[in-house]
Amino acid sequence: MRAPDLPRDGWRLNDGEERHREAPATFQIPDLAVRKMLRVGDYAKLIFEITVEGDEYPAVERMWVIVREHTPDGYIGMLANQPHSIAENGEFWHGTELPFEYRHIIAVQPGDAESVAAAKAPAPIPWDRSV
Repeated sequence: MRAPDLPRDGWRLNDGEERHREAPATFQIPDLAVRKMLRVGDYAKLIFEITVEGDEYPAVERMWVIVREHTPDGYIGMLANQPHSIAENGEFWHGTELPFEYRHIIAVQPGDAESVAAAKAPAPIPWDRSV
C-alpha cells in the first residue's frame, strides 16, 4: 500500500523510531511490542509534516489517529484531530484515513466505545488503496 507522500499528498509521516534514536533521553516512544498490540479503536499519536502554502518548510504537528485495521507492517487509521497549522481542506482533515507503520507511532492510548464505533464506521475521507 502506498505511503503518504509530501509532494503528492501535501503531507507525510515522520519516523518516530528515528527521532528516538537521535535523542533517546528526551524523545521517548512506547516499546515496539506495545506499538504492535493496538486494537481497533485504540489511539496512536503520529508526527505529521504538512505543506503550508507560502511556507518554505512543512508544518509539523503531532496528532492522534484511531486504529481501524491491522496491516502487515502496521495499521490503517483515521485522523482524530484537526491540524492547527493549516486551513481546512478536502484532502487532509479530521476523518482522513491513512496507512502508518509501527515506526511512526510516538504514543498510544486505549480506545473507548466512541473510538471503536468511529473506527468501524466508514471513513469520511478514505485512503486510496488501489495504488
